[in-house]
Amino acid sequence: MKHVFKMMLAYAMVISCFDPLQAGDSEIAIIETTEGKMVLELWPDVAPGTVENFKNLAKKGFYDGTAFHRIIKGLLAQGGDPLTKDPSKESLWGTGGPGYAIRAEFNQRPHQLGVISMTRTANPDSAGSQFFICLGDAPQFNGKFACFGKLRTGAEVLRKIGETPVKTSANGERSKPIKKVLIKSIKVRKAS
Repeated sequence: MKHVFKMMLAYAMVISCFDPLQAGDSEIAIIETTEGKMVLELWPDVAPGTVENFKNLAKKGFYDGTAFHRIIKGLLAQGGDPLTKDPSKESLWGTGGPGYAIRAEFNQRPHQLGVISMTRTANPDSAGSQFFICLGDAPQFNGKFACFGKLRTGAEVLRKIGETPVKTSANGERSKPIKKVLIKSIKVRKAS
């Protein structure tokens, strides 16, 4: 009986150490940009509604042709605004979305280099399509924005995006890219 108990305990310990990101059903997002390709692992266990929303928008081609319209060196690169497809709406960049908002899924994952998170207004439940990727550690965002994945490959591409020359935006922030960095496409698929 002791032997059976030990075997069950050992089995439980092995199962509890299993990393869900290694599971065959985990998914990745492939972000093709004018600077190259980045691959991010998605965290549906941490932010299920956020991941589902991101996947649905990517599947519809919502992000295709949008731009990283806000880049703050060492902090973040923000994209996902459909208005960035239209140069005549440049004064509105950063205000666009899918026409709805999702519920906030703030979590305990730290905002570190390569973490992707939803952008929002002062209203916690105002995220829709815009996201940012951390260009460095950003503990000031922890628990205030819904992070839902992390860069797996493409660190050099993210670095290039983060080094894009910027100028002062209409609101006085030095974050407006001088050269447009496009998101050609975002595809979501099973991790291999």
